[in-house]
Amino acid sequence: MTRVTLDSRLDGVVGARTAKPLARAFDVHTVGELLMHLPRRYSRRGELTPLRGLPSGEQITVVAQVLDVRERQMQRRRGSILEARITDGEGSLTLTFFNQSWRIRELVPGRRGIFAGKVSDYRGQLQLQHPEYELFDDRDDAPGGEKLDEAAAKAWAETPVPIYPATAQMPSWTVQKSIGLVLDALGEVPDPLPADVLRSEGIAPLGRALEFVHRPQHEADYREARRSLLFREAFELQLALLDRRRRAEGEASTPRPIPADGGGPLARFDAALPFELTGDQRRAGETIAAELARPHPMHRLLQGEVGSGKTLVALRAMLQVAGGDGQSALLAPTEVLAAQHFRSVVEALGPDLAAELNPVLLTGRMPAAERKRALLSIASGNARIAVGTHALLGENVSFYDLGLIVVDEQHRFGVEQRETLRRKGSAPHVLAMTATPIPRTVALTAFGDLEVTTIRELPPGRLGIETFAVPELEMPNRAARVWARAREDIAAGRQVYVVCPAISAGVREAGDEEPEAAPDTEGGDSPSRPLATVEGTVAELRGRPDFAGVAIEGLHGAMPGPEKDRVMRAFAAGEIAVLVATTVIEVGVNVPNATIMIVRDADRFGISQLHQLRGRVGRGSHAGLCLLMTAAEQGSVARERIDAIAATSDGFALAEVDLELRREGDILGTAQSGGRSTLRLLRVAEHGELIEHAREVAGALLDRDPELGSAPGLAALLAREHEAGLLDNLAKS
Repeated sequence: MTRVTLDSRLDGVVGARTAKPLARAFDVHTVGELLMHLPRRYSRRGELTPLRGLPSGEQITVVAQVLDVRERQMQRRRGSILEARITDGEGSLTLTFFNQSWRIRELVPGRRGIFAGKVSDYRGQLQLQHPEYELFDDRDDAPGGEKLDEAAAKAWAETPVPIYPATAQMPSWTVQKSIGLVLDALGEVPDPLPADVLRSEGIAPLGRALEFVHRPQHEADYREARRSLLFREAFELQLALLDRRRRAEGEASTPRPIPADGGGPLARFDAALPFELTGDQRRAGETIAAELARPHPMHRLLQGEVGSGKTLVALRAMLQVAGGDGQSALLAPTEVLAAQHFRSVVEALGPDLAAELNPVLLTGRMPAAERKRALLSIASGNARIAVGTHALLGENVSFYDLGLIVVDEQHRFGVEQRETLRRKGSAPHVLAMTATPIPRTVALTAFGDLEVTTIRELPPGRLGIETFAVPELEMPNRAARVWARAREDIAAGRQVYVVCPAISAGVREAGDEEPEAAPDTEGGDSPSRPLATVEGTVAELRGRPDFAGVAIEGLHGAMPGPEKDRVMRAFAAGEIAVLVATTVIEVGVNVPNATIMIVRDADRFGISQLHQLRGRVGRGSHAGLCLLMTAAEQGSVARERIDAIAATSDGFALAEVDLELRREGDILGTAQSGGRSTLRLLRVAEHGELIEHAREVAGALLDRDPELGSAPGLAALLAREHEAGLLDNLAKS
């Protein structure tokens, strides 16, 4: 018989009839993948699960006791309904079965078991219709099927029962039985961790950890197993990130130093600047300049507050590369942002430098003739700076000498996309930027292959932004005042943004993600209340008598490229007083005359999005005002987000709040990537110290054994993880 290993196909161990539904439900195909489908929690046969507060509409698994059971005939058609109530000693839940009288012999009052199904609400009573269940029986579950003595019965009742993430077709106990089959068939499990790491960290061998996490006899068993698996996860992730960085730094790259004579485009640009760089901008620039001059590619993340001048730092780096006849590519996530960056670059360069460096714009919706001209300029090297969207990644885009890649809003892109652009040059330097401040633990987890530079200092002269929550249901007068306040600034010659979560009824902006704990599931907004839309708000404002004669336009991602560009240009020129938009204006858009940001249904946006949106105002000679309109109830998570934004303008403090309120999948990008979470036990909000310690241990191992010759299991693991794109998911944070 073939020895079963972690790499063995699952259908060869549990059979195709079980393996197929497991693959459909959890995307597991091998023995190792199934064994890493870890229990969500543990219960005991003698311990009941609290039934109060179960979420309606969700699939749940509980341990409970049958309270009573009754059968009645249906009134309007033939047949019977069997109703059994289960209890945790306080609350109760009804199980409903149609035409299944035989279950009355199983669901005997007093019996305990695991019950699973989708919670629904029927006439104010929570119920499970046709749930799956497995009852505990001290005779059937006892070793040998014999009646247990008192001590054995007590031990049996207290043995932890794993409760797994489950589906309607694959309940927890079916997963448990499949894992039991796999563990029984599994041979000796080789441990990829070196013996000295196991000893120094007090980590259980992998085989023992897998046995104890799935079949613990005592609480201490699964606690030891989970602690060991948690360290392994943190260690293997940090090892992969550090290995990626080490390999990237070992590549040969063309140095792009500042000319020894102090001349070149960068010197001319700096000489024409009408202001002084901030201290943080200067220090960041010096760090980047030194790395561009090295014969190895730079891999750096530049993070900073909204309006801190990151784009200026990036432009200076592009000019340094241009001074050595190299090209730079600036990758932006949206057409609106790419067009704004292009206009800003041309304006900042001035007519002489712009003519010399010939910056071009490349987007997916450009007219064919313009696109062809841009492609030719890039391929010939005539364009030293190319600004664009994902269109820059296309197969038909060829660079003459790509020396620097600047990725704006790095969290919108994955490692794979960054690598696609990198392959268009010979080991070009990479500068990723984000205006969403990142807590250190997230930076280590999602961007551990990049060095991080932070800009906290804002340019002098900024008058700041006041932010207020506007609870529409609690304070309708304040909500009405929002529009009067906007009209006052318009009368004074200033401009207003209004942001909505939808384009039209039922149509959201492409790429927008619903934040964790959306209001309609947490007691905030009513699910029947329609979302504010761009189209509806434009019509509403144009119909208000107090906005008569005011130029109002809409902007969203579904508009044709030329139309978006026309609207944005008109707003920047002051020809439009009110711009009603989706999150396409979230980053990079710079209109100094805009002073008020109104966000409708603000509870539908995340903390980082709201912080970015308010950063669009207060960029000129007038202070900014951000008004967050919401129907979310006080005490809800959605309201907590809004109150946090109103309480502080410190993006770094908000990043920590965001980390506490959001699940890791959102922060690390698994929602955006469309894959299941790559983090199983690790929680960046809780395990910061462990992540940093695991990074130190992994770094020490790579320092003394860069090729991992003494740890072939880890070397093979790294090869598989890079091939499978583990880091691609994490980098889309």
